[in-house]
Amino acid sequence: MAADRIPEVPGFAPRTAARASAKAEGKALRRRVPRLSHGLLEPSPDRPDVVRAVEESNAGRVRSLTPIRVGRMAANPFAFLRGSAGLMAHDLAATPVTGVGAQICGDAHAANFGLYGDARGRLVIDLNDFDETVFGPWEWDVKRLAASLVLAGRVAGADEDTCRAAAQDAVGAYRHTVRLLAKLPALDAWNAIADEELVSHVDARDLMGTLERVAKKARNNTSARFAAKSTEPAEDGGLRFVDALPVLRRVGDEEAAAVAASLGPYLSTLQGHRLPLLARYTVHDVAFRVVGTGSVGTRSYVVLLLDHRGEPLVLQVKEARPSVLLPHLPAAGFTAPVEEHEGRRVVAGQQRMQVVSDILLGWTTVEGLPYQVRQFRNRKGSVDPAALSADQIDDYGRMTGALLARAHAHSADPRVLAGYCGRNTELDEAVASFAVAYADRTEADHAELVAAIRSGRIAADEGV
Repeated sequence: MAADRIPEVPGFAPRTAARASAKAEGKALRRRVPRLSHGLLEPSPDRPDVVRAVEESNAGRVRSLTPIRVGRMAANPFAFLRGSAGLMAHDLAATPVTGVGAQICGDAHAANFGLYGDARGRLVIDLNDFDETVFGPWEWDVKRLAASLVLAGRVAGADEDTCRAAAQDAVGAYRHTVRLLAKLPALDAWNAIADEELVSHVDARDLMGTLERVAKKARNNTSARFAAKSTEPAEDGGLRFVDALPVLRRVGDEEAAAVAASLGPYLSTLQGHRLPLLARYTVHDVAFRVVGTGSVGTRSYVVLLLDHRGEPLVLQVKEARPSVLLPHLPAAGFTAPVEEHEGRRVVAGQQRMQVVSDILLGWTTVEGLPYQVRQFRNRKGSVDPAALSADQIDDYGRMTGALLARAHAHSADPRVLAGYCGRNTELDEAVASFAVAYADRTEADHAELVAAIRSGRIAADEGV
């Protein structure tokens, strides 16, 4: 045979591998880690005090902004979960794992999915936050998503059956999607369901109206619109940012110059054919901008660029801190990698999980600290899961479960995952039980934080 003349090439699949072996490998894992075991949530004797955990997660952040972060976490139990990925990772480290690794989001709660524009301006639906991304247990993402859906449903006022069903159906959609991907040709599976076709795939018809409204808003969520609201004419004929405290503030000349200078090294992290595009823009101004719940207190800047017509492009230069999952990976049997640059970790993780990523995604260093760089307001739109109606939260769960499965399938063999997840609903029901139990735990954690705020133990700036 002609193939006998060709030696096996490292990095490619061996010819001798049986086609069914990957799926059989997944099935065999059920004997060691029964799917029903994923319903377990054991008490952790070394679990840190909730307030101490929040304070430790604030270490290294801009101190004046941490009360805003605490205040946002105190808003409701779902918001608390959004800001406590490290605490949940501590809890997940004691739960069963198959040992199958994937590039995971690390913070795959229900609000970290959304719409954004691709290079041609078309809207894509996918995961959109990768600050905590690592190579780790796929189950951690699935359980965080399921627990967040229960909490979001409770905040929205849905009954308990609806909340549990949303979690269970999210896992069911994950399971159905890895099974679908396992049957497709490798290239088709790699490029699958990253757009509105996903809604029909998971039968999320009740969500269509909401997604259409979000998409309409997202198409207007651009650098130009942000610049129109956040800048004023400058003396040199360009534009400059104006303060909108506490969210946006201008920075001093030295700080602005340091951020602007970091864009030089950033260019070397982009693909070469992107450079002529940025060469048509001039850097005009820099401002500090407060970011979302989990990231409040990290250093984040917006940089205003203008082209020859005065049309703006805004880049975000956002501090990249070590993933909060790193200390907990060894307990799950995974090696915590030594990162050369945290911004590079975030970018690489995002590109491994998304079908389509921001063409200007890169990283840099500002005054010794690592940062990621990306487009700001790149037609982004998001659904607030805590504001969905009872008949929509279940659809949203199915959509996000399918998206998560597709993202994991870029780094984990979907055949192995499909073999483990199987045809029946054992895994769905088990993770739903875990999700309800973890939602109960999170509500207790949230109540403890609120009590600490009221007693003055920890400062919070609410309503910001």
